[in-house]
Order: sequence, then structure tokens, then C-alpha cells
Amino acid sequence: MTPPLSAARLRALIRRFRSVRLLVVGDLMLDEFVWGHVDRISPEAPVPVVRVTGESIHLGGAANVVHNIRALGGRASACGLLGTDRAGRRVLDELRRIGAGTGCVVSTRGVVTVRKTRIIAQSQQIVRFDREQPDHAGQAGARLRRLVERHAPDFDAVLLSDYGKGVINAALLESLSAARRRRPFRLIVDPKKPNFAHYLGLTLATPNVLEAAEAAGIEVRDQRSLRAAGRRLLERWDAEAILITRGEHGMSLFTRPNGMRHLPTAARDVYDVTGAGDTVAATCALALAAGASFDEAAALANYAAGIVVGKVGTATVSAEELRKAVDR
Repeated sequence: MTPPLSAARLRALIRRFRSVRLLVVGDLMLDEFVWGHVDRISPEAPVPVVRVTGESIHLGGAANVVHNIRALGGRASACGLLGTDRAGRRVLDELRRIGAGTGCVVSTRGVVTVRKTRIIAQSQQIVRFDREQPDHAGQAGARLRRLVERHAPDFDAVLLSDYGKGVINAALLESLSAARRRRPFRLIVDPKKPNFAHYLGLTLATPNVLEAAEAAGIEVRDQRSLRAAGRRLLERWDAEAILITRGEHGMSLFTRPNGMRHLPTAARDVYDVTGAGDTVAATCALALAAGASFDEAAALANYAAGIVVGKVGTATVSAEELRKAVDR
């Protein structure tokens, strides 16, 4: 039986976030939001008419992971590909505004910056428009791999934020392996299907339950099949730990050799799950780099996720909000 976690210990770990340096490698995106109200259906087609009241932009994808790390007090550098288009320039400007490092960001005319536009009315998402170019082969990808191999060992941990848009691939993962052979470092992965076969030697992976089921090749229906999926992923990815996020059912942590712990959800209200996985990955990476055990990192991530799903849109959690949740 796992002993209860100490609130004082969790607060001490949050204070240590300030000394942590993380490299976030992955699919950098721009999230756009159009906010409004619906009070009628269009006479032209059976669709709602949104009366627009405002617009906003946020860092998305791996860039949102960077934003979460900065909001929690950690130091973070982004590593990924952006276009020289307007969306790419805005992502770079926002990263610099929040104090994130951008020396490992490759900007090139050969890339279309991933942009997601969400229409929100009465706090509910009505529709989303995606603009993207998923193939990042060629000189830009090769340059990115060289940056990863050279700079990854300079950080306390590397977090792979894989959205399946092409930045994370077998070649980049091999560059990371080469960097770890020079100097070992923690590797945390928020995984996606295109690379299920390529992850290896992970400190921690944070799949949601659907991703875990597909990666393990096991339909997760109950506690027994969940346990089997978690154990299989530990072996398949040669991971020290797997944290499966399960929505309203909380999270399940699997560690070697036979450890399994379930954490009930810490959410009080759920308005929007956009970016919740980013918050979990960011909090886990910060906690582990600050010296947390896997149990402690999972507990902090569970608190952070419980806060962020109570906010509408792409959101972050502050260190003060996390401390208050621990105290409660």
C-alpha cells in the first residue's frame, strides 16, 4: 500500500520548480479563439449564427506546454519548426513575451505554422478550423535534429510534446538517443500514434486512455485490462513509469516492477479539456526534474489538471493555484 503523500513535501517541490530548466521538443502551434453568443439559427442553413464579441490568441501544442511550464515558475526553451508566416511570427513573439527560450526554434518558409481556430459560444466550442502541413522532412527537419542532439544534454529534462504533426519522428528520436548516450537526462513523452513504434527508454509517458489502449493493443474495459495495458507499455517503451490519464476517472500510474496506483480526479468543475494533457506533461516534467518521485509527480499533475479543465480555452495553471489545490 502506497503511503499518503505529504502536502508539505508537495509544496516544497512546487517551490523548486523555479530552479528547473526544461527543453520542450514538439509541434509548436497557434491557438485562435473567436468568442460570441448564439441566439438564433441561420435562415440560410440549419446552423447557429454566432454574434462575435471578441477574439484572442494563445500558444498551442508544444508551445502551450512551454507556457504551462513558465506559468508554474519553471524555465523552458521551445524546440520545433515554425513558418515565417504571420502565425509563426506570433508564436515566436508570444514565446519571447513569456520569457521562454527560442534558440532551438527553426523558422523557415518551407513550413506552414499549425493554426487551430475555435469558435466558442456560451462557453461551448461550436466548430474548429485547422490549418497545417504535417510533413516536416528536408533541411528544416535535419537542422532541428542537430539542435536537439547538441542542446538536449544542457537541460534537466526533455519533454516531447508529440501532436503527430511530423516534428517528432524516428530520426529525431534517434538524435535524442545519441544525446542521451553522451549525457543521460530524463525524457518525458506525451505520445501520439505515429510514433508508438519508435519511443524507447523513457522516464515517463503520459498517454490518455485511448492512446494507451491503441499503443498496447489492448481494449481497456475494466481494471484488469487497464493494468495489462499499463504493464505492456512499460515493456514496449522500456519506460520507468506510465501515467494514463482517464478523464473523469482520474489517472493511473504504473511503475516497475509491479506498481499501480489510481488517482481519482481532482476536478471540481469541467468546462473545457483543451490542453489538459499539456498541463499534465508539463507538471510531471517539472516535478521529476525537481526531485519528485513518480507518485508525487502524478499527484501534482492530477491537481493541475483538475484546475485547468475548470477554465475555458487553452489555459495554464500558476504555481500559486497549484499550492492552493494541494492545501485543500
